[in-house]
Amino acid sequence: MRIVITGCGRVGSALAAQLARESHDVCVIDREQSARRRLPLGFPGRFQVGNGFSRSVLQRSGIAHSDAVVAVTSGDNSNLVIARTAKEVFRVPTVLARVHDPRRADLYEGLGIPTVADVTWSVNRIHQMLLHRHLLPDVTFGNGETLLVRSAVPAYLAGRRLSEFEVDGEIRVVEVTRGGRSLVPGQTTTAAPEDVVTFVVAARCLHRLRAFLGKELGT
Repeated sequence: MRIVITGCGRVGSALAAQLARESHDVCVIDREQSARRRLPLGFPGRFQVGNGFSRSVLQRSGIAHSDAVVAVTSGDNSNLVIARTAKEVFRVPTVLARVHDPRRADLYEGLGIPTVADVTWSVNRIHQMLLHRHLLPDVTFGNGETLLVRSAVPAYLAGRRLSEFEVDGEIRVVEVTRGGRSLVPGQTTTAAPEDVVTFVVAARCLHRLRAFLGKELGT
């Protein structure tokens, strides 16, 4: 993915580093050159000095060809302007913003801009929303390290034991909804067409679950 991150504070720098490690094309914008020091040595992405709400700065970042924009500056007003510009002017497919004042979250949501809050939780949540949109968690635990995720079972997996979907220490099947009724599966319970399965999954392993289910999800 081509991702533009505006704001190189704790959230922006941590998110940029994680995405770069996963070989995404990342451009980070911050108005202070000194913010570059927050990125790891050898950071393979680009760093651009400027105000993220400036259209010319955004254009130089390559926003016109980006897949996602993440607004995580220190100001809610700036994040809103950046997010709206990315969404309404440049038509970026995925736009996310950090909100510092929870009372403003409804304003963002009313404009169709998903929001996140808090530092550690924000990095995990933004990462999930960017890369695993089909598997957004119903519940998160701790700082987002463990997730509760529900997904329909792809047709090609029907007839297989649900225990085969598990990976020790990473993915567990904890519930199945079948025909409107919920059940706790046993070791020999097999998947049926139209089952909805609840997984407990380590956030760092969400990509593995996504790959397993991806054929049906089209991701």
